[in-house]
Amino acid sequence: MSDARYQALSDAINHLIEQMQSEQLWSAISPDEHALKSTQPFCLDTLTFEQWLQFVMVPTFLNMIRQRQALPKQCDIEPMAQQVWQQRYLMVQASIKAIDEVISAG
Repeated sequence: MSDARYQALSDAINHLIEQMQSEQLWSAISPDEHALKSTQPFCLDTLTFEQWLQFVMVPTFLNMIRQRQALPKQCDIEPMAQQVWQQRYLMVQASIKAIDEVISAG
């Protein structure tokens, strides 16, 4: 896997973090361990979507980048963002779409 792809994903994740902070979607308080161990997609039963992004997706992808692990072949998080937020937080949704595109371009 090319360093350029890891760098592109890192840049996209950093942009997502900036956008979430700008929209006040970034939390200073971590959910409890039980909430993070959900087996439901997006931890829908224990976390809000923005908590899932911050405390599950972002750390998982950053860890994969640091360890140079294989990235998924496909990523489709943007449809969930559209469903949850509809016409709100459009810049955050654009950042999520960029992550989907970097990963799916494989």
